Amino acid sequence: MQLDISDQSLLTYEALASSVRLHIIRLLSEKKMNNKELAKELNLSSAIVTMHINKLEEAHLIRTERVGQQKISSLKVDTIEISFPEKIFHAFDTYETSIPVGLYTNYQVKPTCGLATETHRIGIFDEPKYFMAPERMNAKILWFTEGFVEYQITNFLQAEDTLEMLEISFEISSEFPFANNEWPSDITFTLNDIELGTWTSPGDFYDARGKLTPDWWEDHLNQYGLLKTIRITHHGTNVDSNILSDVTIADIKSEMDTWKLKIEVKEDADNMGGCTLFGREFGNHDQDIKVKMYYR
Repeated sequence: MQLDISDQSLLTYEALASSVRLHIIRLLSEKKMNNKELAKELNLSSAIVTMHINKLEEAHLIRTERVGQQKISSLKVDTIEISFPEKIFHAFDTYETSIPVGLYTNYQVKPTCGLATETHRIGIFDEPKYFMAPERMNAKILWFTEGFVEYQITNFLQAEDTLEMLEISFEISSEFPFANNEWPSDITFTLNDIELGTWTSPGDFYDARGKLTPDWWEDHLNQYGLLKTIRITHHGTNVDSNILSDVTIADIKSEMDTWKLKIEVKEDADNMGGCTLFGREFGNHDQDIKVKMYYR
């Protein structure tokens, strides 16, 4: 589950702001339990436990099901990530561009794979040839198990500009047939044939519907990704606050008119769990692949 600091996330924060409910989450992380079992473990009445269960269910943190006369609870979420507002680096001027996820200029993918717009699928799922369909430019989501998509980035820097930092952000997850919250995947990022590093996606998420995911997209399919920012500085390359590699801004050939960004799941990856990219009008974040150049 991915949260932000908007009012939309308040329900989840309120559900977590209770020692009893945190205890329930810890118990459910070990096994499914009914209300009677939870009440015994917590030394509380069934009525109070039901109140706490309802709060956790409203926040989409757990799911409940009826089995006979019993109400069985289980965890729905195994990870929560909180996105804070983007930091602004006032010392630099910036150029910013946005690349639709379907506007790749080169690709090589293996099933499971596919593309879709905000209203319909493009071609037939698991047929790589549809990745060359002209309508791919309208894609708002794409996915593949192995291979890559490669994008061209326009370099807006002028001759007198000095590149100081580069940010590339996107919403991304693993790829599993339908979806799987626990499905690690090693996804490698390459810029201008320089490997920036590999990030391991934890899963292909469907525990809650994406905030922007269209109604026609079914509940059992992946719903959203994690918003990740690759930042290349004079000190190295990070993904969010984690070190990705020792590639620095000096390694980027800033004089080139266009740069190549490759997003790849290698055939020899330790965790070959695929890749899903979410664009505008899909997932949790209303953006495509965003590139920001900080310069003096």
